[in-house]
Amino acid sequence: MKNMIIASSSTVYGSNYLDYLIESIKTLYKGVGNIVFIPYARPGGKSHDLYTKSVKYVLSQININVKGIHEFDNPVEAIKNAEGIFTGGGNSFVLVNQLYRNNLMEIIKDAVNKGTPYLGCSSGSNICGLTMSTTNDMPIVYPPSFKTMGLLPFNINPHYLDPDTSSKHMGETREIRIKEFHKFNTQPVVGLREGSWLEVKGETIILKGKFDARIFEQSKPPYEFKPESDLSHLN
Repeated sequence: MKNMIIASSSTVYGSNYLDYLIESIKTLYKGVGNIVFIPYARPGGKSHDLYTKSVKYVLSQININVKGIHEFDNPVEAIKNAEGIFTGGGNSFVLVNQLYRNNLMEIIKDAVNKGTPYLGCSSGSNICGLTMSTTNDMPIVYPPSFKTMGLLPFNINPHYLDPDTSSKHMGETREIRIKEFHKFNTQPVVGLREGSWLEVKGETIILKGKFDARIFEQSKPPYEFKPESDLSHLN
């Protein structure tokens, strides 16, 4: 049975790394002593070692030991034997490219479907949808496919931002870009605002946090779901 937290981001304004999620993380990893962290989404500015170190520091405070997947000789076996998995944020193109290069996309999907608890933030959440095509990131590398794990029956747009009516910026809003996506693709898109996450138990998907999620379906006006809503029916 799937057991997942799929968060828009790892940090919200005014708080420390993972602070707003920590109680939910405790529940997710209940009975888990060791997890595998996937730092692949960081293309620069922070090494995999430093990224993993920051996660280790936070999760050690709730008695969870963290080891980065880059520290294992065999990443596939690391995931197969993992008690829990956490995929951090960064650039989704880099993350997806690295997961395919290491033959991990289907391995992680299989582990999660078998019940290995999974935490994803930002890019780590984006890969839980049907494709990565609703990421906000620049395509700085070219992955073999935009297809991702399909652990959700829709796509995610992490860090969803509403149009700023006071802004003089004349470029596309997130809503416009998602509508452009729907000119060529049929799956729904869930816009997750900062501080929001999805809690997945089996096939049940519940919106958590303080904010509504904005839902986009092809050929329909966007609409909102309030916290504690069940999104399981979206497909």
